[in-house]
Amino acid sequence: MASSPKDLHFVLFPLMQQGHMIPMVDIARILAHRGATVTIITTPVNANRVRPAIARAIEANLKIELLELQLSLSEVGLPEGCENFDMIPSFDLFPKMYAAMDMLEQPAENILRGLNPAPSCIISDNQFPWTTDLARRLVIPRFVFHGPGCFTYLCLHIVMNTNILNEIESDSDYFTIPGIADEIQVTKAQAAGWGKTETKEMVEFFQRMEVAEKAADGIVVNSFHELEPNYVEELKKAKDKKVWCIGPVSLHNRSFLDKASRGNKSGIDEHDCLKWLNTKEPRSVIFVCLGSMSSITTDQMIEIGLGLEMSKVPFIWCIRNTTKESEKWLLDGYEERVKDRGVIVRGWAPQVLILSHRAVGGFVTHCGWNSTLEGVSSGIPMITWPHLADQFLNERFIVDVLKSGVSVVEVGDRDKVGVLVKKERIKLCVESVMEREGEGEVRRKRARELGEMAKRAMEEGGSSYVNMSLMIQDIIDRL
Repeated sequence: MASSPKDLHFVLFPLMQQGHMIPMVDIARILAHRGATVTIITTPVNANRVRPAIARAIEANLKIELLELQLSLSEVGLPEGCENFDMIPSFDLFPKMYAAMDMLEQPAENILRGLNPAPSCIISDNQFPWTTDLARRLVIPRFVFHGPGCFTYLCLHIVMNTNILNEIESDSDYFTIPGIADEIQVTKAQAAGWGKTETKEMVEFFQRMEVAEKAADGIVVNSFHELEPNYVEELKKAKDKKVWCIGPVSLHNRSFLDKASRGNKSGIDEHDCLKWLNTKEPRSVIFVCLGSMSSITTDQMIEIGLGLEMSKVPFIWCIRNTTKESEKWLLDGYEERVKDRGVIVRGWAPQVLILSHRAVGGFVTHCGWNSTLEGVSSGIPMITWPHLADQFLNERFIVDVLKSGVSVVEVGDRDKVGVLVKKERIKLCVESVMEREGEGEVRRKRARELGEMAKRAMEEGGSSYVNMSLMIQDIIDRL
């Protein structure tokens, strides 16, 4: 009979997407720090991305292991090596990835049955519905992990389980989400924004996810109680399940290496980045990063660059992908003009390292939940620029609930997909977030308070620390 975390073995199944992989690896390390044995099951490409963090955890004598399963990509019509959603060239191909993920069930069971000590609990992303059946066959509990926080999760639950979307004719029509404390207005397209999922395969997949979630033994959320207390309680009622907020898990990364290499290989030397930031005044730099899944046009990239230049504010700008045209524009004078005031990172940026530096005072974000929480944890106001899925609801949370951000897309344009945001608007938003008086100062103060709350939640005795203890105890009580 298990009597302490040291007797437990957690098996984690993270979704192969950076926004889901990164927090799951943090959760694995937190559990291992509590004394549990942890196994992360993923595919070779994704294992290579997180291997350095796991290797450091093993060096620190944590009982953590990375096991690989091979996706049958050629069988579903995806190219070999295309193992992460950020490597898939088109949203239309996502169903093929889900089909390949479904084929992991039997190989996963074979691995789990051979583990020693035997698994005590599965924590899996909600997009692995078959893990509920697997847990049942192994007679162990399964907790479901969702990418977003309780607010967004509850809003999605409401729109998916009521007729509200059927009553709205146009995708661009605004409506107020019913049954929640704050007045939140979104369009039909934004509320149902889990990608265009109206294919037969995707509708069936979402139905399976819902059935699997109903059978789950609890919900694990990367958030903290003080950030959204009403929504934590409302989510528990709506799902009729235990909900454990155990974040922000990014705050578990204390060392330079853990912050610098979180997620992927950086497109900039981290030491050079820190040296540059060290030369700047406190809270004077704006960080621009629009996520691993967002792609923007060359025209939009140029408008961002010109808006940053016009603002005269020091900046670090992460550009995930460049085209021949955008690269030419950067090299034909732009980089030279801003070299004393701006740093451009091509590819992956060490986001936690940058955001946690005292010189950074604002964050232009796509509103992915990880980035949202990392901005909150760093105590800095945000400029919100959502592109897809839950990002639109996360934006409303930042702007309307937390009141620590401003939207870059003007109200009249929010129903237009892919609207070009002009340099003048970008300059205005940057100045608004960075200003030290009036509304800007009110936002900054609010953001600082949220950052302090986040840190307290993760400390020993804080709400997230206690929730992690309660979650572990829940497993012990079941065995």
